[in-house]
Amino acid sequence: MADLAAKAGRVHSTGLPIFRLRQIYDAAGMAAFYRSIDTSILGRKAYDLSVKFGLPDGYAGKKNYVFSRTLAEAASPKVSIASEDVRVFAERLRSEKGKHIWLVGGAEVVAAFLDSGQVDEFIIHVIPTMIGDGIPLVAPRHRDLGLKLLATKKFPDGVVKLHYAIRVK
Repeated sequence: MADLAAKAGRVHSTGLPIFRLRQIYDAAGMAAFYRSIDTSILGRKAYDLSVKFGLPDGYAGKKNYVFSRTLAEAASPKVSIASEDVRVFAERLRSEKGKHIWLVGGAEVVAAFLDSGQVDEFIIHVIPTMIGDGIPLVAPRHRDLGLKLLATKKFPDGVVKLHYAIRVK
């Protein structure tokens, strides 16, 4: 779960107390979202952070992949390491039977999937907490990415869910 930070296009995923993250998760429809996916993809830094917080297994009940050029083995047998070309990997994954794929982050892996044309949609939750700084949602590149708003949903605690499709040029 990530908070949209005061700086545009930046997220923060470690500054809120766990009880607040659980409140956001419960209130913002994340349980329904979680049920809609069967695969998660993390970058090396995001996975390292997960391991640091005692979550080496990835997301329960999901196929979990970590993209890394340097990590030879995951901290858990429930996580697979991927180092192949992003386009090849994504096309293989799309050809398999399954639900939606959650590109968890971080910024470099999101950018790599965007650059290879392998992102269809963004679902972003805006959390009403000003944190003043954060981690980029997408690593900086020279890109002009058109988005089409598909849906918005406001939750009672002030969280707003934005659902965008990538506009194909």
